[in-house]
Amino acid sequence: MRFIRFGERGNERPGIVDDDGAVRDLSGLIEALTPDMLSPELIAHVAAADGLPVVDLAGQRIGAAIARPGTIWCIGLNYVDHANEAGMAIPSEPVVFSKAASALSGPNDAIPFTDDMTKLDWEVELGIVIGRPAFRVSTADALDHVFGYTLVNDVSERAWQLERGGQWIKGKSHPGFCPAGPWLVTRDEVPDPQALALRLEVNGEPMQDGTTADMIFPVAEIVSYLSRFARLEPGDLICTGTPAGVGAGMSPARFLKPGDSVRLTIDGLGEQTQRVEALS
Repeated sequence: MRFIRFGERGNERPGIVDDDGAVRDLSGLIEALTPDMLSPELIAHVAAADGLPVVDLAGQRIGAAIARPGTIWCIGLNYVDHANEAGMAIPSEPVVFSKAASALSGPNDAIPFTDDMTKLDWEVELGIVIGRPAFRVSTADALDHVFGYTLVNDVSERAWQLERGGQWIKGKSHPGFCPAGPWLVTRDEVPDPQALALRLEVNGEPMQDGTTADMIFPVAEIVSYLSRFARLEPGDLICTGTPAGVGAGMSPARFLKPGDSVRLTIDGLGEQTQRVEALS
């Protein structure tokens, strides 16, 4: 099942994308697609519904695939080629950091650019959405706690991330730095999360072309690992790392500027397109 949220920011309505690609309104069944709703019961409830009205999305904004999560977890350097391009050691354990929940945005919302941003970068990533609380779960059981998956752009201001001291969260958390969607695809529709192609282009030029098969730490291991240190809650979003091809890894480095367009896709999870816009 592919869930979607549409409408103006803060007033998004829930929907699903049916097998024919039509969007159907769920607001007659549920008020919102909030973290507490992410359960097998929700899937069964929607599957049993008849006559859901079709929605014309023309001219409508698509919201983030989930309502605001409690935590946005991130895994850094999770592809060997990306660690190599960053000039960093291959990690022996997952590198964990976070993004502020307020960074979440719609998949096609503008990426903001302020006059103190100098190294604005892109990262196409597979996002995991937790559906059941997970604490100290085994790798074998970890996927049972996943509700589904979504496409994420882990937008990063590299100067803030790497040159201003402290933790990476500083360069990851500006509003608009976590486009997620367009869909939240339930786990049953992604039989192997380690067999998904990821692609990103800037102004039509291919930049990233990878596969989740190349993750150092796969999805199940990431969920299990995080659950050793914290209780993962329904609606938590986990960004699983990016393959090579980010702007900071190029020679010379290349970064986003106002007017640039970013397009990214993951097999079965849809497509995003963002334009970089200067904030007045």
